[in-house]
Amino acid sequence: MTKASEVENAYKVAQARYAEIGVDTEAMLAKLAKIKLSVHCWQGDDIHGFVNPEQELTGGIGVSGDYPGMARTPDQLTGDLSEALSLIPGSHKVALHTLYAVTNQKKDFDEIGPEDFKYWVDWAKEAGVGLDMNPTFFSHPMVKHNFTLASPEKDVRDFWIKVGQQSRAIANYFGEELGQQSVNNFWIPDGFKDNPIDKLNPRLRLVESLDKIFAKSYDEKNTIEAVEGKLFGTGIESYTVGSHLFYNNYAISRGKLWTIDAGHWHPTEDVSDKFSAFLPFGKGLMLHVSRPVRWDSDHVVIFDDALIRIMRSLVRDQELDRTNIGLDFFDATINRVAAWVIGARATQKALLQALLTPIDDLKEAELNYDFTKRLAVTEELKSYPFGAVWDEFCLRNDVPVGTDWLANIREYEQKVQFPRDQK
Repeated sequence: MTKASEVENAYKVAQARYAEIGVDTEAMLAKLAKIKLSVHCWQGDDIHGFVNPEQELTGGIGVSGDYPGMARTPDQLTGDLSEALSLIPGSHKVALHTLYAVTNQKKDFDEIGPEDFKYWVDWAKEAGVGLDMNPTFFSHPMVKHNFTLASPEKDVRDFWIKVGQQSRAIANYFGEELGQQSVNNFWIPDGFKDNPIDKLNPRLRLVESLDKIFAKSYDEKNTIEAVEGKLFGTGIESYTVGSHLFYNNYAISRGKLWTIDAGHWHPTEDVSDKFSAFLPFGKGLMLHVSRPVRWDSDHVVIFDDALIRIMRSLVRDQELDRTNIGLDFFDATINRVAAWVIGARATQKALLQALLTPIDDLKEAELNYDFTKRLAVTEELKSYPFGAVWDEFCLRNDVPVGTDWLANIREYEQKVQFPRDQK
């Protein structure tokens, strides 16, 4: 068990070291405390949901592993989320999908509305969290030949348009009830496995469908939409209707947020370079933090170079105010609650390390062509004691320091999670 006095003493040393280069650690801790992550609910139950939990996953989505203790009911899932949030410093949000509705009667995706998320709103109020929304365009018989909103069949498009419209009403309900803006993120799996003849008309149909979904106006105080592209997916390797460029243009032309998922790009691309290229023209960003070991494999986020570059870009270019940071991964080979904690804390660590930088001083050096200082300082910063500042942040937020939180997980899985599989 890490002693508070040891953490505080280490922090004082780190505080002095950073002060020498003009970094106020207290100010940076205050900034970090204001950054909310959107924690994705689907890590807790392998994307089964509660509307059609027996439906096979479709849309290029798959989860590996069979670690015991998966959540199967709303109370189990919110219990697991509460446990995870108790081990993550700060106040955050939870992202939901249509298929996580808690209904009193059997409903199809296009029938699910705000009334079916009262359970979640009540829980969110008690837990002190906000809620984000994602309409579910997968795992349903109306995904015909890998198409939804861009389908050549009008009845298919109409079904999914209604799903999208309902999700906006749900997100608006979240905003009204919780007093926090709900980001409503749109991703669809549409595309072709092999080379298509017609690449234009599917995209024209998608534009028309999205425009119909977004026709009704909602107060952005309550909700705002984001559109998410993809390089390709399983079953649509040759042509993705909702490509990155398509949604980049749609977001700019329609005043929507553009969602950048770290796993949806070619592995050799640096997604952090995209932010500053889009934001001079776009409304803002929704960021899905994931870890693509090969491509879009949605591994649990870790404190790696890619994550560090992403958070550096957001901090150095002062893009945090226009960026919503969400998590998006699912791993059933490890404890599902631990996965949330590992991913969220890694994201916060990367943010903190980026904040603990004499940015103005380095920008001035760069402006004056002092590239020697730029390189020297950024290299030295890599070994500065930001870990001691992180431990202090955890201590002040009353969450376990270091690996102490793992003991909480071990106790929780023995008392709460593992018994679920014995019933």
